[in-house]
Amino acid sequence: MLKIAIIGYGQMGKLLVENAENYGCKIVSIIDPNYVPVNDSQAKVYSEINEKSLRECEVCIEFTHPSVVVKNVLSVIELKKKIVIGTTGWEEKKEQIFNACKQNKTDLIYSANYSLGINLFYRIIEFSSQIMSKINQYDIWAYEMHHNKKGDSPSGTAKELAKIILEKYSSKQTAVYDKLDRKINPEEFHFGSIRGGSIPGTHVIGFDSAADSIELKHTARNRSGFAAGALLAAKWISDKKGIYNFRDIFASIMGIEDIND
Repeated sequence: MLKIAIIGYGQMGKLLVENAENYGCKIVSIIDPNYVPVNDSQAKVYSEINEKSLRECEVCIEFTHPSVVVKNVLSVIELKKKIVIGTTGWEEKKEQIFNACKQNKTDLIYSANYSLGINLFYRIIEFSSQIMSKINQYDIWAYEMHHNKKGDSPSGTAKELAKIILEKYSSKQTAVYDKLDRKINPEEFHFGSIRGGSIPGTHVIGFDSAADSIELKHTARNRSGFAAGALLAAKWISDKKGIYNFRDIFASIMGIEDIND
């Protein structure tokens, strides 16, 4: 079994522990300064990332908070351990993290979203954006909704979807996330964000014309799909070298590389 250290024992950390064995993984270390272990905990529990807390692991999975993710990831990299980064909100430090990874000759996977469903949704949006951009009667819009504890807005998934749209929708050059006090320009598309209550992660992409409207929607029912994706990513990177975006290697991980683009 692949030996894994979990960094952050919130809702995602707990799901990773619960599902690890189903994906051929064993949790050997839980690192969280606020976690008080129960007596029957099989994994060793630590309050910080150091040589001792990572000694037994082969791959680390980090699900914490945007305020601490960069520090956590750099600490893991300096100890030359492979890492799956599940936290979002660190994109501005991407160059620093990638350079540290190369200097320390270690490997990582990052993603805005490890949900298997959302990564299938990415492929659907790639395909549909490419088709719809050829039909000038339609305009494109988008919005996302999350619970009131979400630490960033727009979500990392929203930014990833916007990136896909801008790559494939030839008439659009810019995503606008803020509120608009003006008419939107033809080369822009609006990607709104809503935060409140216990709303699960929801992302909607719409194509609208004078005659009709088409909507593509993904709603996360729970976090189990995220845990599955992160554990599959850990297994995949365990014998690989390099820096990877989960979206780019998703087809390889799922064994669907032979599907035509």
